[in-house]
Amino acid sequence: MDWSEILHAVSSFMQRHDTADWMVQVFLVIFVAVAVNAIAGRLLERLGRETTKTRNVWDDALVNAARRPLRLIIWVIGIGFAGDIILHDTGATLFTAVNPLRTVGVIGSLVWFVVRFVRELEENLVAQRQARGEPVDLTTAKAIGRLVRASVLITGALIALQSLGFSISGVLAFGGIGGIAIGFAARDILANFLGGLMLYLDRPFAVGDWVSSPDRDIEGTVEDIGWRLTRIRRFDKRPVYVPNSLFANMAVVNPSRMSHRRIYETIGIRYDDLAAMGPIVAAVDSMLRGRDDIDTTQTLMVYFTAFNQSSCDFMVYCFTRTTVWAEYLAAKQDVLLCVAEIVNAHGAEIAFPTRTLHIAAPTPTAALEEMLS
Repeated sequence: MDWSEILHAVSSFMQRHDTADWMVQVFLVIFVAVAVNAIAGRLLERLGRETTKTRNVWDDALVNAARRPLRLIIWVIGIGFAGDIILHDTGATLFTAVNPLRTVGVIGSLVWFVVRFVRELEENLVAQRQARGEPVDLTTAKAIGRLVRASVLITGALIALQSLGFSISGVLAFGGIGGIAIGFAARDILANFLGGLMLYLDRPFAVGDWVSSPDRDIEGTVEDIGWRLTRIRRFDKRPVYVPNSLFANMAVVNPSRMSHRRIYETIGIRYDDLAAMGPIVAAVDSMLRGRDDIDTTQTLMVYFTAFNQSSCDFMVYCFTRTTVWAEYLAAKQDVLLCVAEIVNAHGAEIAFPTRTLHIAAPTPTAALEEMLS
């Protein structure tokens, strides 16, 4: 049943009850819209309370997304129905635009509902996985959500234009020509957009990762990856906004994805303790291989490496199992303290910069000349 049939049925009903006056009819239509709106609001509130009791995130997203669009579509239909009544009884030219506006309003309400549903579903799925302690790739989730919402908006706009009588093929052709012109005029914006798309596809880093660039003075935690800018929070808490196009031409180091952390230290003992170097190196190697926080499947080396100016140096090279900075520092601290204990246990000392001055004994001729003088 189309709108004209509904209008004719309501008009016939009102004429049978001696209420043919169009103002009364409009009042009744608005009253019905208000009543239906209130009923829909109460129903959605009750459904919302019921869906929160379930573990299914889809029904929560559906109810929350429908709250405002459903009320809007009720008002659009009600006001459009009232406009049809006014047009039918008064013939005012102004109200000939009611039908296309009502169609656009219904399409806009449906698009708004789908966009809200996608956003609610994205947030609920991420929150559910985080509550379970499961890993969540926020970058991918946001990228998929934005692409779906953009697709819905474009599709809704094309359907609305088609309903208003515009040719979709003509609109697309004009859009292609306009896109070329806009592309030349806004190359930087387009480059940043494509750079953001490459970040979503290649995923060199994600939200929450610690990144740095040896090419530029950029280091911090990624807070947001947008279509034009990426926001990085430096360790001094200042935000850095990096255009996405820059990432195509610079190296990015992602320490957050390291598999291990390295301990690489050079320790020196005195030249007087050179005889203890072999047992010290062997004891340190055995100590490292017996620790649970050191990954012995990775490179592990302890060797005497150099005769330095003030010390005999040996190298400690190994990797911790943890990548958490605080846990790594605790493990490294314990390793260094154990090395110091091993050095002391072998009767040696860790060297510090020293200088030895050798004074040559005077020759007999010099001593005789000094006595005669």
